[in-house]
Amino acid sequence: MTPEELSKTIKESLESLVASQKLDLPEIPEIKIERPKSKDHGDFASNIALMVSKSAGKNPREVAQLLVDVLSKNPGLKKVDIAGPGFLNFTLDSASLGELAKSILEQADKYGHTKTLNNETINIEFISANPTGPLHLGHTRWAAVGDAIARVLAASGAKVVREFYINDRGAQLDKFGISICAVANNEAIPEDGYHGAYVKDLAAEIVKERPEILKLSKDKQEIEFREEGYKRQLKQQQNVLDGFRTHFDVWYSERSLHSSGAVEKGLALLKKHGHVFEHEGATWLKTTDFGDDKDRVLIKADGEYTYFASDTAYYVDKRSRGNDVNIYLLGADHHGYVNRLRAVAACAGDDPDKNVEVLIGQLVKMLKNGQEVRLSKRAGNIITLEDLVDEVGVDAARYTLTRYPVDTPLTLEIDLLTSHTNDNPVFYVQYAHARIAAVIRSAQEKGIDWQKNKFNPAALVTEQEAELLGALSEFPRIVSSAAQLRQPHRVARYLEELATAYHSFYSACRVLPLVGEPVTDETIARLVLCAATKQVVKNGLDLLGVSAPEKM
Repeated sequence: MTPEELSKTIKESLESLVASQKLDLPEIPEIKIERPKSKDHGDFASNIALMVSKSAGKNPREVAQLLVDVLSKNPGLKKVDIAGPGFLNFTLDSASLGELAKSILEQADKYGHTKTLNNETINIEFISANPTGPLHLGHTRWAAVGDAIARVLAASGAKVVREFYINDRGAQLDKFGISICAVANNEAIPEDGYHGAYVKDLAAEIVKERPEILKLSKDKQEIEFREEGYKRQLKQQQNVLDGFRTHFDVWYSERSLHSSGAVEKGLALLKKHGHVFEHEGATWLKTTDFGDDKDRVLIKADGEYTYFASDTAYYVDKRSRGNDVNIYLLGADHHGYVNRLRAVAACAGDDPDKNVEVLIGQLVKMLKNGQEVRLSKRAGNIITLEDLVDEVGVDAARYTLTRYPVDTPLTLEIDLLTSHTNDNPVFYVQYAHARIAAVIRSAQEKGIDWQKNKFNPAALVTEQEAELLGALSEFPRIVSSAAQLRQPHRVARYLEELATAYHSFYSACRVLPLVGEPVTDETIARLVLCAATKQVVKNGLDLLGVSAPEKM
């Protein structure tokens, strides 16, 4: 019996109590099942009696007793106890608990998926770097975490749109073009320009492919170098992200926002809701009505649209594309955007608590041999995504970046992440998967066809087997909470606990028979349990964009 099945059973019991008029309930709330901290308290627990007692007009223990009377007749439940003020503790029949292993194998890569966020379309925008240089360490954190959030959202039933907003308009792109042009003409790059070695590479590449560019006037050269550099640098970012297993559904150009008329449409919507006003020749949005620290200019007195006008129009455009929830993943220096974007949503007639979310990620630094790594050979003053991958590989980078809450600063210790020890979390989890794969290969080599043999779940009776099954049962709940809270690090921490539970089981329970020993129900049941654990480890790693190796 899975937690979902137990929840359904409790709900049916409540319905029967209502139908028999033993309980008067206007509605039955969502029934949450948890694992008790102590094994002495059973396999699962629920606070449902406390939740419904007030609306039922009864003492929680009275409600709990009514439920016990009905639930005790279920053959899958060995024991149902009342604890404290009215908690219910459930001890499953060993066969009922063991059935979970078979259910996991039947669901395969869909185990852990839920319908928690069904019917929600969620747009998640992350990275959104200027196309003026390589992706740096801060972008790398969002590349891993943003993609992992998208994966757990999709696993929880949401329709997910992964979006990258290309900042291809404005002063920074102009400076980029001026910098490339200066290098191509053997001139000094302006002090506020781009000085990384990659700028020299771009200049050389562009001149080689388009030598006639140097015959243009200086003004035209700067424009052409800007456009050619932009095109190549964006492609470089896309290629690097593909190699990092981070893929986007939409690459949205800021230029297209203006050329398509989306800015004017956004402004019209804001005016319709009555939050636009004129002051000293400029057009403003009254964001202070909704918690912003000051009102924001949309159009300057000279008629030029501000960057905030783009931000506003972009939000309105996202909503017009059918996105119910719009998640923004922003860097540590963007705290001011939280109230600003919430105010924009409110000014557009939306609910800022529902339609917009802003997550702020903290800084990342790298240590190697105990010293902070500060500079990239190509980018000059930053550490790039490519630098990190070169040092530790995609798996270690992605796993470690998603293992911690994004609102805490993170230090990546290169020596630890490249070690093959249990102190290295990604190695520890991947090794559990590889270890199980080795056990299953050994079974095949011994001629044990565990997939065709009859599976007897009642053979899984040891404490370690029950602990492992209990851990496996938690996976759907972990995925659902990771999605609802936008916290994929919960999946990583769960996988480490699951790996520990498996290693404990493996140490205490012999899986394969010794030479001369027969293949028993216990052998087959333990192989099924191993395969189920392997499947869940793989499913969890998939949600983090990390590979599950068969051998290590």
